[in-house]
Amino acid sequence: MKIAVTKEIEVGERRIALIPDMVSRLVKQGWEIYVESGAGEAGYFSDSAYEQAGATIVSDKAELWQNADIITKVSSLKEEELPLLQKGKSIIGLLDPLGQPETIQKLADQGVTSFSLELMPRTSRAQSMDALSSQGNIAGYKSVLIAATALPKFFPMLTTAAGTIRPASVFIIGVGVAGLQAIATARRLGALVEAFDIRPEVKEQVQSLGADFVEMDLEEDTTTSDGYAKEVSKDSKQKSQELIAKHVAKADVVITTAQVQGKRAPQLVTNEMIKQMKPGSVIVDLAGEQGGNCEPTEAGKDIQMEPGVTVISPINLPSSLPIHASQMYSKNISTLLQYLVKEEQMQLDFDDDIINSICLTHNGELRSQKVQEILAAKTESKV
Repeated sequence: MKIAVTKEIEVGERRIALIPDMVSRLVKQGWEIYVESGAGEAGYFSDSAYEQAGATIVSDKAELWQNADIITKVSSLKEEELPLLQKGKSIIGLLDPLGQPETIQKLADQGVTSFSLELMPRTSRAQSMDALSSQGNIAGYKSVLIAATALPKFFPMLTTAAGTIRPASVFIIGVGVAGLQAIATARRLGALVEAFDIRPEVKEQVQSLGADFVEMDLEEDTTTSDGYAKEVSKDSKQKSQELIAKHVAKADVVITTAQVQGKRAPQLVTNEMIKQMKPGSVIVDLAGEQGGNCEPTEAGKDIQMEPGVTVISPINLPSSLPIHASQMYSKNISTLLQYLVKEEQMQLDFDDDIINSICLTHNGELRSQKVQEILAAKTESKV
């Protein structure tokens, strides 16, 4: 099989789908790897490193995509890339199917087979291919470093000749992969950490990392079948906000990570809550690109709020650590490639929960029910 590693054209994207080390392993297994010239430069992976790993460098993107069986990428497809995809080709990446359903429909119309890593099921069998988890780890880690830099206080307790400095108080909302890594990182820096999530089953994980779990009983199911948080009722949202408000007011740092697949992020921190925070406090909202967990959030911006609270909403944090982000993503991609291809042929068993979940389009058909539902809802809203 011929695998193409394309250069990302998303502004600010520094990751790459396959790093030289992983290319070397795949080449030794008999795969043919073609890399677009300059594809890895933003992540500090040179063309020469790919050549030494056994890849062929291709300078023309159209030629690269035309000659490959499978195109691998990181960020979602842009309009100018769609004409490069010919019938019978396959593409793997973070294709944002629930945010860009029209693009996925076009892939079906063009006869392209597409796989979206965002829809990877949260199972132990799929863990090594779960790109949301690998990249969420990086986002959680970096969010704490951003907060520590912006906070006009120390994170750890310090005993000095000038007196004792109390540790910072960190409150983390949303205990997925990013939230758990944020807890671990804040604890390593010496902060006192509390965490909240609507899913009661994460309590043990929070406590195992040395943080306190903020509990709340909700009379409804809060977890999807694949382990993600569900969108809850208005009554549950109100109860959550009332509890969150008490802990936000005490915190020096608030990190929000709560997201619901395919929908706007739940708004959990209001302007009124922020007014009750201490001057100098910091909020890092990781859900900014989904609308934000905080009322004043603007994706990619730092907002100054009264009484001196900074609301930070970074974009694409994994890309800010491109070496390790690419290394982890590359492992996800290479494992998936070997899962899909047997005896030099792509073998798609749609009774397999992994393949059935991530395969969006195949043989001219839009397979993803989630994407179909979003497109149908958009059509109805126009009528």
